[in-house]
Amino acid sequence: MHHLDLPRAQLQVYQGKGDKHRMTMLPASLVAPLQSHLERLRELHQTDRNAHLPGVWLPEGLAHKYERAGETWPWQWVFPSREVSRDPATGVTRRHHVTDSAFQRAIVKAAQSVRIDKRVTPHVLRHSFATHLLDSGTDIRTVQDLLGHESVETTQIYTHVMLKPGLGVRSPLDMLGSWRALIES
Repeated sequence: MHHLDLPRAQLQVYQGKGDKHRMTMLPASLVAPLQSHLERLRELHQTDRNAHLPGVWLPEGLAHKYERAGETWPWQWVFPSREVSRDPATGVTRRHHVTDSAFQRAIVKAAQSVRIDKRVTPHVLRHSFATHLLDSGTDIRTVQDLLGHESVETTQIYTHVMLKPGLGVRSPLDMLGSWRALIES
């Protein structure tokens, strides 16, 4: 939860692609649905607390520094698994996050439900995000920051699939209000 900043419509990504951390945008259209989702999760969290389940797994450094943080609301998963399960590494039974494969299946199912006839994966969504931002005229350096790329050259790979090559720049001819009149005269 602590990665979400709903009032600012921001999301902190930790250990994202390339094991990098970055801040990115959260669509304003998702803020209200996420608030409702989190309220439902708050009830699940309270149920887990009442059942005396251990909190969420935290990396060792955090688990030692903040011994009971995993039991607190801010550290809970945004997408928890439905069932508790035994952690094979520690033997502790707790609620984990939804698995990568379950998340990927949900993405595929959503794409099929809106009749997208192409292969859709979470990574494809990342590419689409970048391409649409560039298509809409977003500065390439801003897209670089949002994706967490170290180099603008990495971000530039998205320019080859844009609908409007040239980062959305309009042709001077298209900007002339009556170009036909000029040509015909």
